[in-house]
Amino acid sequence: MRLLMLGGSVFLGRAFAQEALRRGWEVTVFNRGRTQTDLDGVETVRGDREHLPDLARLAEAGPWDAVVDVCGYVPRVVKASVEALAESASTYLFVSSVNARPGWPAEPVDERSPRHHGDGNAGPDDGDYGTLKAGCEAAVEQGFPGRTLILEPGLIIGPHDRARRLTWWLRRAAQGGPMVAPGAPDREMQLIDARDIAIFGLDRVEAEDAGTYLVSGTPANTTWGAFLGACIAETGGRARLEWVDDQVLAEEGVEVWTELPLWAPPEGETAAVWKPSSAKAVAAGLRCRAVEESVRDTAAWLFGPGGLDEAFGETRTGREATGITAEREQALLAAARERAAG
Repeated sequence: MRLLMLGGSVFLGRAFAQEALRRGWEVTVFNRGRTQTDLDGVETVRGDREHLPDLARLAEAGPWDAVVDVCGYVPRVVKASVEALAESASTYLFVSSVNARPGWPAEPVDERSPRHHGDGNAGPDDGDYGTLKAGCEAAVEQGFPGRTLILEPGLIIGPHDRARRLTWWLRRAAQGGPMVAPGAPDREMQLIDARDIAIFGLDRVEAEDAGTYLVSGTPANTTWGAFLGACIAETGGRARLEWVDDQVLAEEGVEVWTELPLWAPPEGETAAVWKPSSAKAVAAGLRCRAVEESVRDTAAWLFGPGGLDEAFGETRTGREATGITAEREQALLAAARERAAG
């Protein structure tokens, strides 16, 4: 199999490239060479997907059995790639997001749920993240009719993650001491490892499949208590969890999802944040490793050579979590203790 990766050096793209190489595939990566070093064993074509002559030069390097696009955020940019490669590849696998479904995160969603109305010609200022992802999906479907695979992930974790979610908690746990734990320890979560998405996606390519799959992990595959406990266990056990109720966090103005990464109240607009359904993908062969394994492997990378710099360096999307400061955390702990005392 011959595979073209648009991207291929960072996180999910890296996972796809690694898995394809493991299978003995010929892998070409197309990127600007500015973000991360490409994997050994890939053929590299340098260029910018927003530069049409670069895309034309890329198309001449084909053909490929499949294109995997993990870095498409603007519909008209994705459309240009699709049009350039339409005659150079059999399948176009586009990694979208569960955000393409407007019902999420307020309500459970699956592939039958409404999708945002997406315009394949939209520019970067023509909608929010979910609307633009839906537009990217539409652009791919229009350019590769019957030859499109769309994956809509939920929350992705694993080695080389630059979104500052799991990595933020690992870094915080490594610092030790009393640590804010948001919500409740038995609250269920649903996470998926980038490597499992890559395995499933390439399996579907080999099967010459087409269609859309929501890939958010298996239901309730961990809890907040187990997740944070694993973070502490993998960082020397120096941190001590202090659970802070959702109401306290809300009253203190904690920003949902970003200030305490992944935290979202289980009601209102985020009531179903951990309840998208991957049933269709599971039926088609999606298998998810234990979250504890993902935490362990991510910690090994993060605290290894260059890991912290990679995880907390500059990102292109700007959608990374921020995390709270040490001073803010101490204030939250004090507020929770005061409330508990009466």
